[in-house]
Amino acid sequence: MTKFGWLSPVAGHAGSDFQPIVMYQEEHILPHALPHFDSVWIADHFYGFDSDKTEGFLEGWTTLTWLAARFPHVTVCHHVLGQGYRNPALLAKMASTLQVLSGGRFMLGIGAGWRKDEYLAYGYDFPKASVRLRQLEEVVQICRLMWTQPHPNFEGRYFSIDDAAATPRPDVVPPICIGSSGEQIGLPIVGRHADLWNGAHMGDDEGWLRKRDIVLSAATEAGRQPSDIEMTMTVAGELPDDDSEAAAWRERLEHLRGLGVDHFILDFGHPLDPEPALRFAEQVIGPMRAATS
Repeated sequence: MTKFGWLSPVAGHAGSDFQPIVMYQEEHILPHALPHFDSVWIADHFYGFDSDKTEGFLEGWTTLTWLAARFPHVTVCHHVLGQGYRNPALLAKMASTLQVLSGGRFMLGIGAGWRKDEYLAYGYDFPKASVRLRQLEEVVQICRLMWTQPHPNFEGRYFSIDDAAATPRPDVVPPICIGSSGEQIGLPIVGRHADLWNGAHMGDDEGWLRKRDIVLSAATEAGRQPSDIEMTMTVAGELPDDDSEAAAWRERLEHLRGLGVDHFILDFGHPLDPEPALRFAEQVIGPMRAATS
């Protein structure tokens, strides 16, 4: 069945009176919207994108944990973590803890990281993209070892652990969503390791299908079932105000579903009223789910 995720912005800019939008949504929108969605997603950055850094930006892991506690019936995931921001073993421990505390509702969303200025501002190394991607692969391997083995050990090119126990280990191993688009290194890593792939469409059906096929081919070469990888896509736009706008949303998403998308992550910006979200649930989510039930 097709899934629907809600991306809640942690940014606070002039349009939100510099209040992080997720704080407004937690009070006014999400109690009404999230019962109709499968997942909620939070970005991972340390400050906003205005040059003078007046835009507020909440830390992603803390915010996601807060939402997991506030809304106990929805899956939670980051969109996506920068692997270089947290030590791999600590990341695995944080993930196992949140998975246990949330009753198995956590997915680990992670990527190689891309925002050089942010890395350097916070004192992190920022190696070239190929290195960051190979580091990402080791991070994923370390996480799965620590989630599943009582005495995990790993010696890689970039990272190592020595009996890094992460108890209590989760009963449900967190699914891993990798956000990547690089055709030479990133997408093959997705095929080898990811449970979900978060890819970009950018209005290019042919490009999306080419990237998807790289993922699927890499999965086959790794001895995996390609169908085990859930295809997610982030789609941005304003919530519908009337029936025609809802119909346009459904047409747009149906087209993407035809390209193999299983899980839509919707970025609606900063809606001020829950009514359009309920319209989206009734006129878009409901019919699309019914068509595949």
